[in-house]
Amino acid sequence: MELDATDKALIRRLQVDGRASYTDLGQEVGLSGPAVRQRIQRLTDAGVMQIAAVTDPLKTGRPVMALLGIRVDRDAAAVAAALGELDAVVYLVATAGSFDLFAEVVCATMADLSALVNDHVRPVPGVAAIESFPYFGIHVHRFTWGVPD
Repeated sequence: MELDATDKALIRRLQVDGRASYTDLGQEVGLSGPAVRQRIQRLTDAGVMQIAAVTDPLKTGRPVMALLGIRVDRDAAAVAAALGELDAVVYLVATAGSFDLFAEVVCATMADLSALVNDHVRPVPGVAAIESFPYFGIHVHRFTWGVPD
């Protein structure tokens, strides 16, 4: 999808404040509120962006976070599909290198993390090995990487 300067300005502004009103956004980009609503709908329908509430796991009762490096011995896409069904998995990517998949997970306790790894991830057909990287803290977590000019 081709993005014009107005689309890019709307995306940048919404990355900072996803609750900005259509009227306020319109004033910033020189459009009416209804015109802004239509543009945002077009961008979301096309999958260019989504507007979502971002929660802090520490403040919602899930302070245990980890990155799981997963090696597979079968179809990585099938393993990814199975792992994507687990509620604790919040981010899942296919990679190149020593791991085939990385899964970011959030849990309430270390015991829950252990159960997730041993009872839910390890038994998935095709999972050959898992290496867990528990988080000690989050130093940067941003959603404002911008759009190309």
